[in-house]
Amino acid sequence: MSNAAEPGDSGSSQAVKAQLRLREMILAGELPGGARIAEVAISEQLGVSRTPVRTALMRLEQEGLLEALPNGGYAVRTFSERDVADAIELRGTLEGLVARLAAERGAAPVVLREARACLQRIDELLREPALDDAAFSRYVTHNERFHALLCEMAGSPVIAQQLERVVNLPFASPSGFVVVQANSPAARDMLVVAQDQHVQVLDAIESGEGSRAEALMREHSRIARRNLREALHGTPTAEQRPLPGVQLIRRRG
Repeated sequence: MSNAAEPGDSGSSQAVKAQLRLREMILAGELPGGARIAEVAISEQLGVSRTPVRTALMRLEQEGLLEALPNGGYAVRTFSERDVADAIELRGTLEGLVARLAAERGAAPVVLREARACLQRIDELLREPALDDAAFSRYVTHNERFHALLCEMAGSPVIAQQLERVVNLPFASPSGFVVVQANSPAARDMLVVAQDQHVQVLDAIESGEGSRAEALMREHSRIARRNLREALHGTPTAEQRPLPGVQLIRRRG
């Protein structure tokens, strides 16, 4: 397939499409950890010119999924188990700070109401004994929205910027390891625990209990740490979903 430039090839739309497809290939294991990315081959495989592919590769390096090689080009990055655990711990620390500031400064009533509504939608999903694929997808959406609203409550663009950088690290998002919990009644119980923590932290923020809100969010991140260990060292069941990209994490001996 020719690499000749086509109208609109250099636009953001082609670059975004290439970025999404490359991310999907990496997380699915089609591009294994350590593999060098051949720009020309990827361009031909995706059917786009090299310009949007080059842009996509730069963006995926910023996300942390690729690393720049000394002599040019990129390779698929791998992560130690400690790398991922530290990223989750950092997210928990920042979210704890956000919760404390929200409690101390006072969160906007409209944001609090939206957060309550978000938790009500999660409650409705968790009334079922297990989550099917559609319900699970909605849970992830509402969970991520709640965490975004929590950040908004602190009213700190500086902290929000830093938290966004951490959340965008591979496997560090609030729902990064929620997938491990899907599709079994026992797994649903862990989602119920996480939801109870959501409710408690919102209560603490509304009551102005900064230290309690901070401690709750720090503890909340420990669920993701537990799910990381389960994904890497647990015995998978027939019901469990495979964790996208787990093959990129180097397990501790």
